[in-house]
Amino acid sequence: MVEIKEQQRKSPELIQAAEAPLQEAQRLQQEAKATLEALTKERKDRERDLEAHESQTEKMKTRLSELKTNKEYQAHLFEIEMSNKKKGEIEEQILVLMEKIEAKQKDVKEIQAKAAEAEQSFAKEKQRLEALAAELKAESAQLEQKQATVADSVDKTLMERYRKLKAMRKDLALVPVRDGICSGCRLQLPPQLIAEVKRKEDLLACSYCHRILYWEGEVIVTTQAAPSALEKEAYDVGETV
Repeated sequence: MVEIKEQQRKSPELIQAAEAPLQEAQRLQQEAKATLEALTKERKDRERDLEAHESQTEKMKTRLSELKTNKEYQAHLFEIEMSNKKKGEIEEQILVLMEKIEAKQKDVKEIQAKAAEAEQSFAKEKQRLEALAAELKAESAQLEQKQATVADSVDKTLMERYRKLKAMRKDLALVPVRDGICSGCRLQLPPQLIAEVKRKEDLLACSYCHRILYWEGEVIVTTQAAPSALEKEAYDVGETV
């Protein structure tokens, strides 16, 4: 039951982790699109600059016939030459931007394909995790029903002790002894306590965490009374919790 609750608790975290690659792909996609839009805008700005510059150059050329002295004429020709040079620089900028736009368009297509793949993968993983969560919920409901049924047949005093321990420890109140260690607090138990737990003649608790102990291995047979029904009921309760 504790393991099921832990899996249920982790379910949202697992879905979030599964969604991380999709979110990263979407982020890269948005960045690539934003860069492409910026490059496209810059190209349009340069094209408008070129158009305005060409118009200005044409006007300068029409003024040549209005000039009266050779000095003015030569100075104006120099201005036209500088204007044409500036025009070439703008055209070069536009060509560079066109190359960048073409490369970025390819990047956007590749990133979009990866984002679509990531979306499909996440959808499948999310469906799997949600199905698992539904199974865990159903299993948890069954175990809770079984626990309630068993609890009704257990001694009230023992059940109250068990519930207080469970509330205090926030996990298992009934734990096995394994390799001489309490599997609840992971501390080494005294040999005498281990021997008494093995005999199952009484309900015994860990010396450190006070959880109720039981023995998973073969029971030591003695001439004394067999394990009590009360202990068996406590063991059943632990198995269903």
